Amino acid sequence: MNIAIRKPSLGSAAAAFLAKRHKLLIDGEWVDARSGKTFAVEDPATEEKIAEVPAGDKADIDLAVAAARRAFETGPWSRISPAERSRLVWRLGDLLEQHADEFAELEALDNGKPVTNARQGDVQGSIDMFRYMAGWATRLNGETIPVSSAGNWHAYTLREPVGVVGQIIPWNFPLMMAAWKLAPALASGCTIVLKPAEQTPLSALRFGQLIQEAGFPAGVVNIVTGFGETAGAALAEHPDVDKVAFTGSTEVGKIIVRAAAGNLKRVSLELGGKSPAIVFPDADLDLAIAGTADAIFYNQGQCCTAGSRLFAHKSIYDRVVAGVSEAAGKLKVGHGLDPSVNLGPLVSKEQHQRVTGFLQSGREEGAEVVTGGSIIGNQGYFVEPTVLAQTNRDMRVVREEIFGPVVCVQSYDDDDLDAVARFANDTEYGLQASVWTRNLKVAHMMARKIRAGTICINTHNYGDPAWPFGGYKQSGWGREMGKEVMEHYTETKAVAARL
Repeated sequence: MNIAIRKPSLGSAAAAFLAKRHKLLIDGEWVDARSGKTFAVEDPATEEKIAEVPAGDKADIDLAVAAARRAFETGPWSRISPAERSRLVWRLGDLLEQHADEFAELEALDNGKPVTNARQGDVQGSIDMFRYMAGWATRLNGETIPVSSAGNWHAYTLREPVGVVGQIIPWNFPLMMAAWKLAPALASGCTIVLKPAEQTPLSALRFGQLIQEAGFPAGVVNIVTGFGETAGAALAEHPDVDKVAFTGSTEVGKIIVRAAAGNLKRVSLELGGKSPAIVFPDADLDLAIAGTADAIFYNQGQCCTAGSRLFAHKSIYDRVVAGVSEAAGKLKVGHGLDPSVNLGPLVSKEQHQRVTGFLQSGREEGAEVVTGGSIIGNQGYFVEPTVLAQTNRDMRVVREEIFGPVVCVQSYDDDDLDAVARFANDTEYGLQASVWTRNLKVAHMMARKIRAGTICINTHNYGDPAWPFGGYKQSGWGREMGKEVMEHYTETKAVAARL
């Protein structure tokens, strides 16, 4: 494993943004938190403070929700045409493309992820999301309905925006998760209060400047930085919010549901995962080894879809373990701003302690550490990419979401597909799974048998704006992306007229 933990220089645009005094975006104005409080944002590779942002709380959420309500009901946004909404959303994609390198640097500095991954994955994926969703603004059609009631009737449906939406996004893909939430909500005509994760607020604030530059009316998008237990809780329970969209842990998702019960606001949740990657004996092993290694080590394993449970048939188990371990050893670990790095730090001290705690638990419960298993250095939140073998379902590392670069490998010796599917489904989660085989029948039969919202064949961590994404079981409610996401941001109104 190549380790090069140094902090490269930051580009002038990103440096200029960091040097600014950061504020909340409420009703088209940049304002301080009502309390005057701020909190520090740190570089997880160095533990240095890189910025201070407002610590918004209930008072700021109240102002933001009121602004969003005015914009939705009486502002120019309520009268804008679908075509103009489409142009504005597309414009966001164009502006993001113009500032792509700056946003990639901000993500790498704030989150720790490799800047190359941020540019190719997070930023480009966000650009694509805005451009795809721009098209839906002019395609939200109702239907005419041939009813059977006595008499002459004209019956039809309308699709209308749900209203004011609270959106709470996570720290692992800060910009892209904002895009996943903002793009469909804007295309449908909703107004928004966005609460970014307290660990990674910078790209959301910078994106707020692009929203203004694009020409969105005041109050359509409001951005409040703050902590989950204050700003996030106030947004989830607010009686004038019509819907809340949340991406994060299953534990917090359950809190969101309880908070939303006050006014029965609509809720969509994209939560945790413990995704299985199943390698069959006939698989292209070079492809499978590289793919399953990337499935767990991409973004430092801080992916809800991470392939953290790796099942390899007993006939190929040793080769898979050796191959994934070798891939882990070839990763270059370092500061995310270094373009040659492909594994950065974990996002925070809290996450670092969580992952190292799981490593200790795995050892105590008998897992074999094939490679990795330790922290790196004494500065920054670095953990070695780790392969744990000889694991079983009774271990915490197999049952619980680690959210770090740690894969648990298990062998199986049963060729019955129902038995293999039971291994995969032996979890409270159901977000993603991957199947590695040359046999098309096996691939598609397994896709039917696995209880997960997204199934990948001979790949993992796949995503596309047109591909609906979401989970079964405790991995969430509803879908992001694709036409399915528009159901969350629109209401269906039925109209019947006696002729």
